[in-house]
Amino acid sequence: MDESGKPQDPQESVQPQPPEPPKDSEKPEPPAPEKPKTPAPGRRKGAGGGILMGRPFGVPVYVAPSWFLVAALITWVFGGQLERVLPELGGARYLVSLFFAVAFYASVLVHELAHTVAALRFKLPVRRIQLQFFGGVSEIEKETETPGREFILAFVGPLLSLVLAGVFYGGMQLVEPGTVPGVLLAGLMISNLIVAIFNLLPGLPLDGGRMLRAVVWKLSGKPMTGTVAAAWVGRALAVAVLIGLPLLTHTGALGNSRPEIGGADSLTDALLAAILAAIIWTGAGNSLRMARLRERLPDLQARVLTRRAVPVEADTPLSEALRRANSAGARALVVVSRQGEPTALVREAAIVAVPEHRRPWVPVGTLAQDLKDGMRVSAELTGEDLLEYLRATPATEYLVVEEAGEIYGVLSSADVERAFVSAMARHS
Repeated sequence: MDESGKPQDPQESVQPQPPEPPKDSEKPEPPAPEKPKTPAPGRRKGAGGGILMGRPFGVPVYVAPSWFLVAALITWVFGGQLERVLPELGGARYLVSLFFAVAFYASVLVHELAHTVAALRFKLPVRRIQLQFFGGVSEIEKETETPGREFILAFVGPLLSLVLAGVFYGGMQLVEPGTVPGVLLAGLMISNLIVAIFNLLPGLPLDGGRMLRAVVWKLSGKPMTGTVAAAWVGRALAVAVLIGLPLLTHTGALGNSRPEIGGADSLTDALLAAILAAIIWTGAGNSLRMARLRERLPDLQARVLTRRAVPVEADTPLSEALRRANSAGARALVVVSRQGEPTALVREAAIVAVPEHRRPWVPVGTLAQDLKDGMRVSAELTGEDLLEYLRATPATEYLVVEEAGEIYGVLSSADVERAFVSAMARHS
C-alpha cells in the first residue's frame, strides 16, 4: 500500500519502463526507492501467539492465553457437577475439575496431532498447533493435492476423538461408578464424543466441512466449488447453532428437565450459542476468502514482480551507479565481482539514507548486503511456492536468476507484499 493506505496495483509499480533519453541539464536521480517493509507476506509477528509447550514431530505446540480462561470455566462448571455427584470431596473437587480440564485439552491435542501426522505424511508443512478458546487448530501451510487426501486429513481428527471416547469408556468398566476415577473417565468419554460429533458437522471450518468439501471437489472436479458449498453449509450451521442450541436446552432435549432450567442457565446457553455461531460463521467466511485468494496466488510471479537491475562493481560511486540505472530504466543495483559474479545487493533503504551531495564519494559496496543462502530466487517461482520461499529466508531484497544462473533482476519483498495485499483486497 502507499502512504495513504490505498492498495496499489503491483504490476503498475514494478514493471520496468523503457528509458527516456537523459537531458544534459538533468542530474541522475535514485531509482524510485520504496520504504522497505520487514515482514514478508504470510509471515507472522511474534514467536507463536502463546506459551510453547513442546515440539512433537517437530511441530511447535502453543497454548494461547484464552485457554486459561476456558480452563477456569471448565473447572468451575465441572466442579459444580462434582458437588452433586461427590459431595464428600468438598473443596478438593476443584482440583479434580482442574485435572479434568487439563486432560480434556490433552485429548484435543491428540485430535490435532492426528491432523498433523496425516499432513506430514502427505508432505504438507505444519507451522504450529495452537490450543485456544473452544479447542485447537493445526496450521497446515499448504492445501492437499487431491480430494481423497483432503478427506483423510479432515477425518483422522474426529476418528481419534472417537477412539479416545472408546478408550475412556473401556476404562469406565474397570473402575467403580460414583468414584473420582469413574466420574473423570465418564466426563472424558462424553467430552471426546461431543468433540467428534461436533467436528463431523458438515460445514467449514469444521472437519466435517472439509470432508464435505472433498466430496464436492471429487464430484465436480473443482476444489473451489467444494469450498463454496462447504462454506455456505457452515454459515447455515452457524445460524442453526445460534437458534437451535438455546431452543434444545429450553425444551429439555439435552437432558435437563424444564424446572431445572433457570434464567441464568438460559442466558449462559444463549451466550455459548452466540460464541459458537460467531466462530463457525467467521471461520466459514475466512475459508471462502482464502480459497478465492489462492485462486489469485498464481498471479504472484517472481518474473513479473522483479525490478530491472544493473550490475556494478563494489567500488563504483553511488552517483555513477544511479546514473547507469536511470539510463537503463532500472530500479535496482546488483554488486558484482570483476568476473561478473553477483556478490551483494544494494539496499534501497541505504540509498535513500545517503544525501545527494555525498553520493559521488560513497561506493555502492558500503551500502550492499551480501548474498546469503536463500537470497537467490528462481524467476519461475509463482504463487504459494514463491511466498513459501520468501518466508523461509526473510530479506528485503532478493536476486532473481534464470534457470541457467543469469541475473534477471531484483525482487523486493515490499513489491510482493503490495501484490499480496492487492489480491486480498480484490477478493475480500
